[in-house]
Amino acid sequence: MAFEGLSEKLQAFTKKLRGKARITESELNEMLREVKLALLEADVNYKVVKGFINSIHDKALGQDVLKSLTPGQQVVKIVKDELVELLGGTDSKIAISPNPPTIIMLVGLQGSGKTTTAGKLANLLRKQGKKPLLVACDVYRPAAIKQLQVVGAQLNIPVYANEQEKNVVKIAKQAKEIAISKLNDIVILDTAGRLQIDETLMQELKDIKANVKPHEILLVVDSMTGQEAVNVASKFNEDLGIDGVILTKLDGDARGGAAISVKKVTGKPIKYVGTGEKLNEIEEFHPDRMASRILGMGDVLSIIEQAEEAFDREEAEKLEKKLRKNKDLDLNDYLAQLKQVKKMGSFSSILKMIPGMNKLNVNVDDKEFTRIEAIISSMTNEERENPKLLNASRRIRIAKGSGTQVQDINKFMKSFELTQSMMKKMKNGSLDPRMKKMMKGLNLDKMSEEELQELENKLK
Repeated sequence: MAFEGLSEKLQAFTKKLRGKARITESELNEMLREVKLALLEADVNYKVVKGFINSIHDKALGQDVLKSLTPGQQVVKIVKDELVELLGGTDSKIAISPNPPTIIMLVGLQGSGKTTTAGKLANLLRKQGKKPLLVACDVYRPAAIKQLQVVGAQLNIPVYANEQEKNVVKIAKQAKEIAISKLNDIVILDTAGRLQIDETLMQELKDIKANVKPHEILLVVDSMTGQEAVNVASKFNEDLGIDGVILTKLDGDARGGAAISVKKVTGKPIKYVGTGEKLNEIEEFHPDRMASRILGMGDVLSIIEQAEEAFDREEAEKLEKKLRKNKDLDLNDYLAQLKQVKKMGSFSSILKMIPGMNKLNVNVDDKEFTRIEAIISSMTNEERENPKLLNASRRIRIAKGSGTQVQDINKFMKSFELTQSMMKKMKNGSLDPRMKKMMKGLNLDKMSEEELQELENKLK
């Protein structure tokens, strides 16, 4: 997970500060030394680290902070503000042309994930009401065109490719004409990459830029290459001129140094980040939200946005109507809700965005939820609608069908019955307020048989 080590150390630093009624310069210097080492270990550019530490030091020793009633909290705020500034300061969005189509040119080295990112970006923009066209401008790499066509087919997004033409400027111009005729308001050019920056690559990209005049040139870089990603960004910006950066594989980079260094070093903002391998795992980059995540302050806005995107309104309304009619939640409803939550991403990543959850030692195994899905999927529709039918022989059959043990079925059914009971009580307002408070951090599927039994007794 991105920023794992850095996040842990920065959170320890801010925790020390919050409890301080008074901070001496020597204490601050000692703590900032730890932060400096944490940033360097995270592969953040040395000059960036030096500037960051100096800025916090100067502001933290200012008169306003020293005379404050809560200097510790004031310094925490300074750290967050400086981190936000380091990550880019403000959100940076794509410049949409008032005269469509908006042409976005993706550039980068081979292996950075350009082609997959082209599909992800097209998919994200389509969700925002755009009508994208993907264009295969890599005429050198074997199967590059086919790869983009496969990605386009998976997303049901059109792809323009001219396998007979080797002049990429002509291909880009043809694609623009087709986009105008087909009313595509976004054109995404997937250009060729090289193993390293060379004159041939740069000249081709300069030719496309000069002749097609893209509205956005976005550099796709692999965040796992650390400072090399920042060096590549600097070189592309110097030779070609870029408008922003898309960092891929941020989920696999435990250090996150590239994300912290790239804006300060290149002057160009990070616009998007790839957060996984799936074609929907791309996010707009928000410096303030990322800073909050790193410092363990949560990211509620991103959770809300993911939920709005993932949750099916019809399914939600259907469940609401059912509960209004005092009908019990059945296993079909449970499975439908589980699938919708899974669309938001891994449970561990969602928990990290909830304020305060980083302080609790909550371990969620996503495999547990896959197991539950397998259990419910191994039941007949009749059993799902009426779980009371699940006698011993049926549970043995379900265990075999789902590759689990009968004990797993028993434990899941116990937690499901408790969920039914809680929903009933919450609906009619009979659930004790203390129980509601306790429920907030509860994960029924992780509880032992004894804990489930105790909870059941309390609910009766």
